[in-house]
Amino acid sequence: MACRDFLKAERAAKSVGMSKENYTIMHLDLASFDSARQFVENFKQSGRPLDVLVCNAAVYQPTAREPSFTADGFELSVGTNHLGHFLLSRLLLDDMKQSDYPSKRLIIVGSITGNTNTLAGNVPPKANLGDLRGLQGGLNGLNTSSMIDGGDFDGAKAYKDSKVCNMLTMQEFHRRYHEETGITFASLYPGCIATTGLFREHIPLFRLLFPPFQKFITKGFVSEEEAGNRLAQVVSDPSLTKSGVYWSWNKDSASFENQLSQEASNADKARKVWEISEKLVGLA
Repeated sequence: MACRDFLKAERAAKSVGMSKENYTIMHLDLASFDSARQFVENFKQSGRPLDVLVCNAAVYQPTAREPSFTADGFELSVGTNHLGHFLLSRLLLDDMKQSDYPSKRLIIVGSITGNTNTLAGNVPPKANLGDLRGLQGGLNGLNTSSMIDGGDFDGAKAYKDSKVCNMLTMQEFHRRYHEETGITFASLYPGCIATTGLFREHIPLFRLLFPPFQKFITKGFVSEEEAGNRLAQVVSDPSLTKSGVYWSWNKDSASFENQLSQEASNADKARKVWEISEKLVGLA
């Protein structure tokens, strides 16, 4: 279990009845490239095989008026949710290639809010990476914008943009490595987990009203347990081994391949995001 907070990880393991011999907690802060590299080094030294990697961490600051930054100077949401996961995945790819596990998978959790061909994805501010000028400039808020598209900072949009990057990264992984390695690369939206800590930085009234709104109006609400079950499906279900897809679920909890928006499925933009990200994390 990779995490920033050991106590939270221990509590999570105990809450689902995991015995200590079935898990190991290792420190990882995706807002720091040094932490990601140290985690990878520690994992390699452990001698454990890597069969499946799930990229699930997320920072969401919807009410922030000014950007916060990672240890490496990147806007926090994109720096953590996209660049941190990108570096981690790239550094662990060789370990996954070497695994003898017959159904190796790299799963990146996306979001409906970054998919602008949906109703939820059209709630302002909408995800839009533009011409990537902010990403190209380093997202540092000094010499360039802290937003990928080069615009003014918006905490909610930064999160949505990071989710588009996650989904583009998954597709570029698929294009570059699936045929060679047989690894399944996929993303998913498990549903709206309206009671999760992801919304802890939102205003109190939103936190109060959002769960019943999702339960009774949009009908998009899922519990943390159900979302976990859906993620487990994508990780281990023999029927969900197709690579390069974005999984969603309908109201009767049946999984299906969802269509991504033009922004989140643009092959040329995926390549550019990949190439710029390689430089930003020090891999090119």
